[in-house]
Amino acid sequence: MRKRLFILLLGIISLGHSCKNPQETQESVKEEVTVVTKTSLVILGNVQDAGYPQIGCTKACCVDQWGNAAEPKMVTSLGLVDGETRTTWLFDASPDFKYQTKLLSDYAGNESIVLPQGIFLTHGHMGHYTGLMHLGREAINAQEIPVYAMPRMVDFLRTSGPWSQLLKLNNIAIQSLSADSAVQLTESLKVVPFLVPHRAEFTETVGYRIEGASKSALFIPDIDKWHLWERDIRAEIGKVDIAFLDATFYQNGEVGINRDMSEIPHPFVEESMQLFDELSEQEKRKVYFIHFNHTNPLLQEGSEARREVLARGYNIAHEGFTFEL
Repeated sequence: MRKRLFILLLGIISLGHSCKNPQETQESVKEEVTVVTKTSLVILGNVQDAGYPQIGCTKACCVDQWGNAAEPKMVTSLGLVDGETRTTWLFDASPDFKYQTKLLSDYAGNESIVLPQGIFLTHGHMGHYTGLMHLGREAINAQEIPVYAMPRMVDFLRTSGPWSQLLKLNNIAIQSLSADSAVQLTESLKVVPFLVPHRAEFTETVGYRIEGASKSALFIPDIDKWHLWERDIRAEIGKVDIAFLDATFYQNGEVGINRDMSEIPHPFVEESMQLFDELSEQEKRKVYFIHFNHTNPLLQEGSEARREVLARGYNIAHEGFTFEL
């Protein structure tokens, strides 16, 4: 068992893909982590909440992945690194939190594992906040790690166990967010949350605009449908240099006849491409699809879906991709 865990950790640490030019689409992922020397975003995971392979899955999309512990696919999360101070921040605390904090420390060039300066949460679904459990006394017993969240998300953490214990023991320190109000991280770095429509059983859902000294990025891992949002996603893409966008499902019906996809609404990649096809080639190159369900063929190297997305001028987010801000 220890040998398997060691191999798994080595495999995760070895993941890396440094894309110096965000306009350049690459099919392969480099094998070594490259230390970030300039303020940058790093993709620490690109799959949907339940991971890949997904529990109970015996479909062709999962069969090989069950025995592929050396090359795991981690749940969607972005890391932000200040290249000068080696300070880091995390966007969403996924179930792979412990591995992703290690990777983020590696990208920052820290000799030991340094916890993020702050964690920005998008919403209360399992892939986006449950990693906070690793900050508790059963694990690292952290001290007052800033957690940025919207009002309903804050209320959820304060009133729901075991998350409320993180506050009681001062493992985390809540930093309240307001929609469209900027949080200034450094002189040249700020983060702006904005509300998006998404299943709101427990909390609201936000995306983030992340602004650096010279470039900016959009992060929307979850949204119901683009047309349900009061803003035009095409206009929002035009305001940034890169856009990490919800690509949970490639097309309608892909999860099989036993699941009603209207209960798990997301913009299908096919729908998004149809909407975005009126954009210029330069605008299309800003789009990086992310947050893939295990059934999404964009996870499969060499799939027809991957070829189609790339041929139409869009990009597919990889773990280890870096983008300078």
